[in-house]
Amino acid sequence: MSKQIIVFIFSSLLLVGATQAQPLSQKPEDIYRWRVKQDKLAGIYIPKDLAECFIELDKKVSKGSKAKFKSIDEMTAMTKLHYSLGRWIWYNWGFYEGSRLSVYLNKVGVKHPEDMADFIVVAYHRHLNKTPLEGKELVEFFKKRRAKEKAATEKKVESDKKEDKS
Repeated sequence: MSKQIIVFIFSSLLLVGATQAQPLSQKPEDIYRWRVKQDKLAGIYIPKDLAECFIELDKKVSKGSKAKFKSIDEMTAMTKLHYSLGRWIWYNWGFYEGSRLSVYLNKVGVKHPEDMADFIVVAYHRHLNKTPLEGKELVEFFKKRRAKEKAATEKKVESDKKEDKS
């Protein structure tokens, strides 16, 4: 086989692989539809549900860190880990851009990407401490928290508008 044919075949294989690894269209909705079907994004495994989150976190969190995490109450854990473990979760598991895990959490009732990460942190805390998940109550907590935050933001915007008119 000539060198040119080998180069052509190799190049063709690379192009086929590239089109399978990414959506054909660059429209945001097509990219989203592609992302939510992937079990890996940027080389990182995306859990499909909460049970798989626990398995993945067990692999990533050291025994010492787990012991410290378990020893504090869950709300403190959620608050303290929001911008460390929480950020890692929402960024690497694709919550802002969409992933199969974000779709799962949306179906459960947790809608905001940062709430999704906090939900997982609290659920993982309960899992490690062998306490009941109480999923419905936990989802309601995040819904209420998000509604309060939205109301506070709206109140601030209205207040700022009034000050601007003065």
